[in-house]
Amino acid sequence: ICAIAHVTAKTMPHKDAECRKGSGPNIHDPATRELSVIVPSYNEEKRLPLMMDEALDYLEKRQKQDPSFTYEVIVVNDGSKDQTAKVAKEYCKKYGSDKVRVISLEKNRGKGGAVRTGVFCSRGEKILMADADGATKFADIEKVEEGLKNLRPWPKGMAISCGSRAHLEKDSIAKRSYFRTLLMYGFHFLVWFLCVKEIRDTQCGFKLLTREAALQTFSNLHIERW
Repeated sequence: ICAIAHVTAKTMPHKDAECRKGSGPNIHDPATRELSVIVPSYNEEKRLPLMMDEALDYLEKRQKQDPSFTYEVIVVNDGSKDQTAKVAKEYCKKYGSDKVRVISLEKNRGKGGAVRTGVFCSRGEKILMADADGATKFADIEKVEEGLKNLRPWPKGMAISCGSRAHLEKDSIAKRSYFRTLLMYGFHFLVWFLCVKEIRDTQCGFKLLTREAALQTFSNLHIERW
């Protein structure tokens, strides 16, 4: 499997709404915000408002407590067929385009492509991936921030802190059928056996990266989709 993946791997296309040098904010430029929040969104017009309300309420309160704290939220509309872009742009009007930006991809490219586009257009010293479904409480960013802090010193400025819902696994199993539970364990085993052994919940969409780590990680992605 690894050999086939290596042979067939292709560089992700730099097109669509991909940010280039000189065309606007770019990951290669020095950071001008403390935090960038990347929200990949595909047909999320119903769930996005709940997540955005929670996130922006937290971020605004944090900024009032500490005026030096700066942030931006980048919603990447991944070729949605519903009103996701319209919903997201309402937050631009409410909070200003300096705090909330919407990037729309003409065609659906998958979560990998959407997150990568947002990262490459970000201005943050730290970059957070956050799912539009609000599956993780946004205030839990403080936990991943603490995790990132505990990794110091960062080699070459690179560090990644991963959120985890592994401690909620028993509750989720109780709500699943035996077949889905079997599939879950099978998938977790394959991920553990073939890829990552140190991280229990690789699928949690709540990850915090330093700017340099984001640049290195997303510059080397080969797969755009989930």
